[in-house]
Amino acid sequence: MARRTLDVYTEWRGGTCRVKWWSGEYHANDRKRFESLGGFTDEDEAFKHGLDMLSEIRRGDHVANRDGATLMTDWLDDWLDGMDHAHLTEKGYRSKVENHIRPYFKRTTVAEIDVLAWRAFRKHINKKVAAGTAKNVMMVLNMVLDDAAPRLIKASPVERTKQRGKYQKKTKRERKRDMALEAVEQLARNAETYFGYAGYVFMWTMACTGMRPAELYALTPDYCYPNWPASDPRTDPDEEERYEEEAERYGKGEGLMPAIRVERQVQHEEGELRCFPPKYGSSRTLVIPPFLAEMLEKLLTSHDREWVFTAIEGGCLGSVAFDSKYWRPIADGEPAREGERVRRPRAAMPAVSSFKGRRLYLIRHGHKAWLDEDGHSRIAVESRMGHELPGVEGTYSSVTVAMERAIMKKLQERWESLQERLSRPES
Repeated sequence: MARRTLDVYTEWRGGTCRVKWWSGEYHANDRKRFESLGGFTDEDEAFKHGLDMLSEIRRGDHVANRDGATLMTDWLDDWLDGMDHAHLTEKGYRSKVENHIRPYFKRTTVAEIDVLAWRAFRKHINKKVAAGTAKNVMMVLNMVLDDAAPRLIKASPVERTKQRGKYQKKTKRERKRDMALEAVEQLARNAETYFGYAGYVFMWTMACTGMRPAELYALTPDYCYPNWPASDPRTDPDEEERYEEEAERYGKGEGLMPAIRVERQVQHEEGELRCFPPKYGSSRTLVIPPFLAEMLEKLLTSHDREWVFTAIEGGCLGSVAFDSKYWRPIADGEPAREGERVRRPRAAMPAVSSFKGRRLYLIRHGHKAWLDEDGHSRIAVESRMGHELPGVEGTYSSVTVAMERAIMKKLQERWESLQERLSRPES
């Protein structure tokens, strides 16, 4: 005898019992949409299962059969369409999905990905790619599965308990070396040999500001000393108070501090070089020491181009594959280019041992180390690097004029100490 209520009922088919329950939804003809599960041998057990499903629906954590049957590849499409991140972040997420996650799960439903399937994929990706890449791929997969709950699955299968299985050592951290002033000077001289005075000033600007490479590529004269802040476009009406404060604090003149304003970075999107806000929205003002202020003024006097640091052909450094074409010979060294057939002859560039084979970005890391060595306050250091301090410290602290003048002073002292050493006759 079948059991029935308004929203749950059982029925026998052959030797097994099936239970149906109302999903809480209606068909287009206003009839109730039911879900079902068969294979029960005990009618009371089947009826109880139907009541449990109704309870889940009322609590809002029920997953409909048709939702659980969603293919992973369809859910990935929805997930990617719903992203709202910075350009490079979205580009990175899409790359991980299309190159690794989608091919592996292309015939799998979301509901089929349990903790065992998750572990199997982790094992697969750890064997296939480098540790750093695997970690990033797993991070994206975890977000995809977390966002699927409770719509497509009741709970995310992502395992966040203590790691099981064989021990795996954490990714080895990149070994860093102290950034010596002499090393920066040699990089600057090599850069001048490679792409002119803009190269020399570029290296010292990065070393003394910690700007990210893409922020340096995007620097324009209107945000650079000696033009800024008088030349600031002032495009945001909500920032009028900041504009006025900056005019009283920075610039060229007695009592003012020379500074650069970081407002954008350049990145490629759809095959074109475009400007975006700085990483993490980290717009900031960076005071610079007097020696660098003089360099920048001299550089801007020498040209009237769109960018402060121009490439060999005069365009933006962001469009010339800077890391491979410019940075590698500057850091690793290159013999002289001579002869009638050489289009652009240039002198030899000696290798800079502390940067040979290493990333340009380490100059930014070196700037942070200089600030720490000089004992500047944490709020001044992190603000300069474009980071936000969490908690009470970040809420109550602010960068003062005295803090900025201390940074300028210490950076100038570093430069003067280098010039003193370079001017000594060799023994």
